[in-house]
Amino acid sequence: MGQAATQPSTNWHLKDNARDHHTSKFSSEELVVRRGQAFTLTFNGAQQPEQNITFIAETGPKPSKLAKTQATFGISSTASKEGWSAVLQSASSSSFSVSISSPPNAAVGRYRLSVQSPASGSSSPASLGTFVLLFNPWSSGDDVFMPGKAECEEYVLEEFGIIFAGNKNRISSFGWNFGQFQGDILNICLSMLDRSLNHRQDPATDVSHRNDPKYLGRVLSAMVNANDDQGVLLGNWSGKYEGGKDPSSWTGSVEILQGWKKSGFRPVRYGQCWVFAAVLTTVLRCLGIPTRMVTNFSSAHDADGNLRVDEFYDAEGNHLERGTDSVWNFHVWNESWFSRGDLGPSYSGWQVLDATPQEESGGIYQCGPASRVAVKEGEVDLDYDCPFVFAEVNADCMYWSYEPATGKKTLIFSKATEIGQLISTKAVGRDDRVDVTKDYKYEEGSTKERDTFKKARKKLGLEDKFDPTAPTPEEADQKPDISGKFKVPGPLQVGQDLSLVLVLTNLQSEAKTVHAKMTAWSTLYTRRPVAEIWKDSIAVTLSPKEEKQFPIKIPYSDYQQQLTADNMIQVTALCHVEGGIQVLVQRDITLDSPAIDIQVLGEAKVNKEVDVEVTFANPIAVEVTDCVLQVQGNDLLRGVLEIDLPPLKASEKSSTKFKLTPSETGPKHLLVSFSCDKFAHIKAFKMVKVTD
Repeated sequence: MGQAATQPSTNWHLKDNARDHHTSKFSSEELVVRRGQAFTLTFNGAQQPEQNITFIAETGPKPSKLAKTQATFGISSTASKEGWSAVLQSASSSSFSVSISSPPNAAVGRYRLSVQSPASGSSSPASLGTFVLLFNPWSSGDDVFMPGKAECEEYVLEEFGIIFAGNKNRISSFGWNFGQFQGDILNICLSMLDRSLNHRQDPATDVSHRNDPKYLGRVLSAMVNANDDQGVLLGNWSGKYEGGKDPSSWTGSVEILQGWKKSGFRPVRYGQCWVFAAVLTTVLRCLGIPTRMVTNFSSAHDADGNLRVDEFYDAEGNHLERGTDSVWNFHVWNESWFSRGDLGPSYSGWQVLDATPQEESGGIYQCGPASRVAVKEGEVDLDYDCPFVFAEVNADCMYWSYEPATGKKTLIFSKATEIGQLISTKAVGRDDRVDVTKDYKYEEGSTKERDTFKKARKKLGLEDKFDPTAPTPEEADQKPDISGKFKVPGPLQVGQDLSLVLVLTNLQSEAKTVHAKMTAWSTLYTRRPVAEIWKDSIAVTLSPKEEKQFPIKIPYSDYQQQLTADNMIQVTALCHVEGGIQVLVQRDITLDSPAIDIQVLGEAKVNKEVDVEVTFANPIAVEVTDCVLQVQGNDLLRGVLEIDLPPLKASEKSSTKFKLTPSETGPKHLLVSFSCDKFAHIKAFKMVKVTD
């Protein structure tokens, strides 16, 4: 390579390599490539290379060949399948080009590339610079290989996502900006790995394990929450968010990750499950692991590991916070796609990861990867955290009435079909919901599903143990005399009075007298009660087989002050039947936010301004103040646009115009969030087709 003194310049072919490696979206000055695939470098000012020059690629603080964090390789005639290699592409009197290949199981991260030539004698190798190596779902040799092109584009390259929320009776959705290719997000993701507990304890070993998506997924599920390790987000489910942001105010991950870095890596306040899952999606997609968000409705948090969740109510029908089990209206986690060499090929495919700090695993708050196949089959003895995920989608639910004075508890009823409903994720290439419940469990109530549940209990050694929460045979045999349900005639909207109907039916052929105590509480999405907003009671005699309806009205003024940003209310009727057993009727209600309308006025073209109009009508009979509109959208505008709006009188309409200058063609998503003193974070999104 000539004399060391005249160091040749390196052309990294950033554009061409990025195009070939599906990394064009990164806004990096550094080469970003994927493992198991060749990239081209040209050395200008250098003649035909000597046959025995040596390239050195290394990563981490203590690179070693043994740990596979250092590779030395000369120029060979063909690319190696196993290790690193360089093949001469072309040479002239003043330059030569080589094609460098990494193995499909190389550790991911930032590499230093240098070259040693015999002419430079024993002097140290000449540095060529650095590049970043990522997972490669397009390469069949990679653990994260995903055969479908559309799937790779959705689960690795797509920066916009849809999150499903609400409850099983009324599913809502909102947009999210993952932004994995924006600004310095790649560097922040790499620094997350370097700040993990594993890295702090043993940096060299940690870096050598970065070839393994299941290792990385588990480490990052711990790093996205701030518990144990000064990770990215601090969780808060109190309903009070002083000193930080209400979790429902976030609309994207970029602000969170950049905020974490800017503060000197102090945890960002605050997150809840969908925020944890969205940030984990950003980080894993950024590193090249196909990842999506999944929402489970009526999700169990089984804290004592007996595959049962216990819910307690007092004599008035109030939901008690007692015991550590809980059922959330919805819970969001991640699925990442990779093979499971540790478990065998039948367990490869989607793996469950959960960054929300619920239970410790291996002494720290992390969860997964649990093979989705293992969860469905009840193979709860397989790594990692299968029993917890199994319970989230398939625990049995026990409802108890509890007397605080005496400590006496009575089983009201148990339900095997309550938990894990309408498990949802965004469709590939479309803004639609796809139901994946059947991938997590056999049909609810079928023999196969019950057998799988029994198998799981057996594997956990639960079937022989005395279980204080289990119903006695007498309790299990008792059958209720009446049934009840709450009917919701139509959509319920924040700002309107709520109309419901309690329907009670006598199942017996003799008359029954019923005393029902009814309450309504505003709750968080975790069903944690916040404040009582209404109570009432009725006494009624039902003729044989008679059904009666009792209309209920809860005025807006009663719940307005108590509603949290989750817009959720739980109504309960505890029915005491004379001479029979108690019946609990409950329903979780999610109120719809008022609508926001987004119109793009004209054609969206690259580098041309286009006007957008956002319209919001105040649906309530009082003025709303402190109105703020937040707008963001990758390749449509830079950062987050914040517009303060004047107060809106009762029923008044506000119309706001602003300009976008799109920077890329293709379908792009504009995310809008409106807040005021009476409504928190009303979200909407619009797909904008950008043309040349």
